[in-house]
Amino acid sequence: MNFTHPTILLSLLLSLCLGGCAAQGTQPANQGAESAATRLQTAEAMFRERCKAAGEKITRTVDNVEGIFLMKIRPDKINFDDQFALTDPYGDDLGGDGYIQSFTKGQYQATHTGTPAPGSPPRIGYRYVEALDPQDGKRYRYTGSTKAVGKKDETAPNVQLELKRNPNYDLNIYAYVLDKTPAPGPQPRYGVTYDDISTKEERDYWIAGSSLKVIDLKTNEVIAERIGYMMDRGQGSTSGGRAPWLLATENSCPNFREGFKIQAPASAGQSYQTLDFVEKVLKPKQGN
Repeated sequence: MNFTHPTILLSLLLSLCLGGCAAQGTQPANQGAESAATRLQTAEAMFRERCKAAGEKITRTVDNVEGIFLMKIRPDKINFDDQFALTDPYGDDLGGDGYIQSFTKGQYQATHTGTPAPGSPPRIGYRYVEALDPQDGKRYRYTGSTKAVGKKDETAPNVQLELKRNPNYDLNIYAYVLDKTPAPGPQPRYGVTYDDISTKEERDYWIAGSSLKVIDLKTNEVIAERIGYMMDRGQGSTSGGRAPWLLATENSCPNFREGFKIQAPASAGQSYQTLDFVEKVLKPKQGN
């Protein structure tokens, strides 16, 4: 199953609104009598100030890490336009099981085709990932692998053609599958967590702040942190189908485009962003 970010296609369409829709159309009611130009000027000044504190701080790295502990799982639901929900829209990534799966060894390679662009993140993944199940509060270990999950229809014309060419044609349908078992022994030493650090004043001007941390759970030391901010230049306008928090990625620090070598809308660079940062800090153990 491919857990490619579900908003990429939508963001491609919404990107057409970047020019016209941001400057005109329906504006949120809470903007009051303040003019659009004044609001944007205030928002941009505030955003520039916040960006002074943005960036990555890595105090130490760790080699040969086999597994990590996810202290929070990202929700399945994506926040497109809720102005004040503290859902960390800057840190938006794959959600639910897709988020867990993105950290497992070989998942990215199994679910993506083509040759990565030069300078792309390695996206190796870890041998296992652990997390607490919110339903029962127990800790589970997750691993992933490619398995046969079904059979192809032998009556389909393309399948029949392949069988004529090769009687040993593989009829299995394969997918990368996440396996979940009760976690053995103590939890992994290194944890990953995120927080929405936005203030009410920032959200009033459609600015979202994010903190992503890697923590040594043995010493409670934060060994790496990334602070990020983004701002919607349309100030919450939903005209023409705009999704404010998707388009806010076009104005971000750190900038999504610079780090992810992409030509698509910047929101396409949000998928796997957590893994990319974590792998800079916790180097996955190589080999089988």
